[in-house]
Amino acid sequence: MIKKEKPTLVILAAGMASRYGSAKQVESIGPYQEKIIDYSIYDAVRAGFGKIVFVIREEFLTIMQKNVGDRLPKEIEVAYAFQDFDLRKFGVEMHVERQKPWGTAHAVMSAHEHVDGPFCVINADDFYGYDAFERMADFLTNEATDGQMALVGFEIGNTLSDYGYVSRGVCEVNGTGQMTSVTERTNIYRKDEGEDMHIVYRSDDQEVILPKETRVSMNFWGFTPKVIEVAKELFPAFVAENQDNPKAEFFIPNIPDYMVKKQMAQFAVLPTSSKWFGVTYKEDKAIVQASIRQLIADGVYPRRLWPKPVNEALYLDF
Repeated sequence: MIKKEKPTLVILAAGMASRYGSAKQVESIGPYQEKIIDYSIYDAVRAGFGKIVFVIREEFLTIMQKNVGDRLPKEIEVAYAFQDFDLRKFGVEMHVERQKPWGTAHAVMSAHEHVDGPFCVINADDFYGYDAFERMADFLTNEATDGQMALVGFEIGNTLSDYGYVSRGVCEVNGTGQMTSVTERTNIYRKDEGEDMHIVYRSDDQEVILPKETRVSMNFWGFTPKVIEVAKELFPAFVAENQDNPKAEFFIPNIPDYMVKKQMAQFAVLPTSSKWFGVTYKEDKAIVQASIRQLIADGVYPRRLWPKPVNEALYLDF
């Protein structure tokens, strides 16, 4: 019997956290300084992932090592990839002055040296739940090919913040469970209360209603390295078109959407009823902490995720 390789988990942790106002990737939300990222890694390893790749800004390396990577059990393989402003590594012979990196698809491209088989991409500051990791690990281990990849589709109503708008990749899904398109929508929020509550996003100063059962991408994607190849092919043209737009971002959904429309691959939408939560705004932190306390009380997670380090006082003050 051929032993199947365990998939890799790529965690995007290079964002500037503009709405949150600080490095929310290393905000403590568990009893022993655990971060949301710790709960994702714990769930991923239980589900069958074998390697963790952190995509970060190089200047955050020491913080990420001391507060996350170095705390993990030694049997978990860990690597770090750097997202930066050097475009030459992706075939772009120009320098573009920017305050922020080029977005989530650019971050995935930055991890190319650490990925040689099926892999999953998630955000560092989103809590997804074990069910999502289990479904994705099973898919990547048994079904993923260059022509068939996947994303975990969350119900839009399970992904909102109580404190402001969010951005989500809104999916169109056909009768066989395959994604036909994914469109990044910004300014999504709840409107009204009780029975009158509905979910909307703003487009050209108009409010557009999203059905509550709409499946959205929370950047929980299952890929093969083919996606990185396609992203590298599309990136130079994107830079050329947006070199004067400092806010332009090369989003992950752009790549699967392109591949589907060009009939290069299909993307299965793996449904989950899990409730997402994350720290989009500072006010979200207390809700996340309360949710983690309840999951610990319910026996979903142990009170301490990782073995006690030699000296907990050595953790960096972030």
